[in-house]
Amino acid sequence: MKYIIKIACIAFGLTLMSCGDSFLDKVNPTQLTAGTYYQNQSQVQSAVNGIYSQLQDLTSIQWIYTEYVSDNSTLHFNVGDRGQGPSLEAIEYFQINSGTSNITNWYNQLYRGLTNINIVLAKIPGATMDNALKLDFEGQCKFMRAYYYFQLVQGFGDVIIVKEPIATPAEAYNYKRSPVADVYALIESDLKTAITSLPDRASIPAAQKGRITKGAALGLLGKVYLTKKQYSDAVTTLKQITGYSLMPKYADVFDPQQKNNAESVLEVQYQANTDIGEWSNFTYNFYPRESYGAVIKFTNANGGGWNVPTRDIIAAYETGDLRKAVSLAEGYTNNSGVWTAIPFITKFYHAHTVVNRPGDNWPILRYADVLLMLAEATNEQSGPSAEVYGFINPIRARAGLSQLSGLDKVSFRTAVLKERRIELAFENQRWYDLKRTMTPTEMATFMNAHGAFEKSNPTTPRGGIPFSAGDYVFDSYETLFPIPASEILVNKDLSQNPGYK
Repeated sequence: MKYIIKIACIAFGLTLMSCGDSFLDKVNPTQLTAGTYYQNQSQVQSAVNGIYSQLQDLTSIQWIYTEYVSDNSTLHFNVGDRGQGPSLEAIEYFQINSGTSNITNWYNQLYRGLTNINIVLAKIPGATMDNALKLDFEGQCKFMRAYYYFQLVQGFGDVIIVKEPIATPAEAYNYKRSPVADVYALIESDLKTAITSLPDRASIPAAQKGRITKGAALGLLGKVYLTKKQYSDAVTTLKQITGYSLMPKYADVFDPQQKNNAESVLEVQYQANTDIGEWSNFTYNFYPRESYGAVIKFTNANGGGWNVPTRDIIAAYETGDLRKAVSLAEGYTNNSGVWTAIPFITKFYHAHTVVNRPGDNWPILRYADVLLMLAEATNEQSGPSAEVYGFINPIRARAGLSQLSGLDKVSFRTAVLKERRIELAFENQRWYDLKRTMTPTEMATFMNAHGAFEKSNPTTPRGGIPFSAGDYVFDSYETLFPIPASEILVNKDLSQNPGYK
């Protein structure tokens, strides 16, 4: 997916607005503006490519709000370099508030993406091109809008719905939060439109591999239905996904030489070893700090020490599970030949020739995820059956594990949630899976137990710095993030989520 400059600069994150009121009033024909652009297929394609580019930006920090906040990962406490540590530590230790900068960043980045999506959607009808292409572009944009709102509604609950371009900053101050039900209604409507207008995977030209297809829209809609506990709708929708299969080996799924493979329903595209901003940075966030080239094979190259696999998830792997070695390492041998027991994620690291320029893609939806959703939803409808086991057991077989059988409905529910944790480890699914399968009260009990374990058995050393009394104390209201204080400050009609000041 080619990198382009993003031509829209009006951001809905109010504190980040920088464009003047005259942005849409420019008439100089030599300047590309929202008024003079979007005239034909080439320009609309470039604008849609820009939306894909923003998805890269979003994915680069998404792990903070989906894996890192859960029981899957933690941090390597850096005593000497605080940097952004306090803000990220606040999320890991459940010490967030409406002023936590990384929460504000997440909120604003989601709305920045929605701003550009809405502009493109408004301009597509007036562009000169074949109507079938208009429908295709509309389907891609509406999928993206649904995906962004799915992140927002799961993270923040009631949120502001914007479906049209915002011409001036003043307009943005007039919005209020819409109920969760209305947000889901928009998500479902957008995805149904996308399903009818997007092509199947099989009809995508090789040059467009990695773009959004009907399968991706069906998969996301199925996940929405599963989240809402509409199990029958989830099963009906997910069974329409065809043309995909499990890769023979788990490692093949993440191999940059096999991008957009048979198992990939949708993945975020990156390119290695370039200087055009298309590389992925996950390894340099996740790998051990102070490893000085012992892990990332460049002289003195370090990682950030973030998103570190917890002792809890390491222990959750069954003996002989082939996915463990692909997904994580429990430590490394440093440059002095000494074993250093700092775990790190490995599934997104592959060799690259230019330092800081890896090209690993990021999976948004895999066929294994589809099968596990089918297993979960079908079990909730009718309990375990041959069909239900047929969804989950091929995944376990690939992992070198025994087949499941003889479980009751409750036991299978527990088994499929664990299978999702391991199969989709560190792929931005865990927090949403926990929220979907637990009440807020159950989540509080679960996360406090995890916190107590982590405090008594820290995954990584803390340099002699003790935990504070409030670390890892989780209240049920924290299943939702706070609306950023900066947004409420500039819009008096915005309300705060319960529990936050």
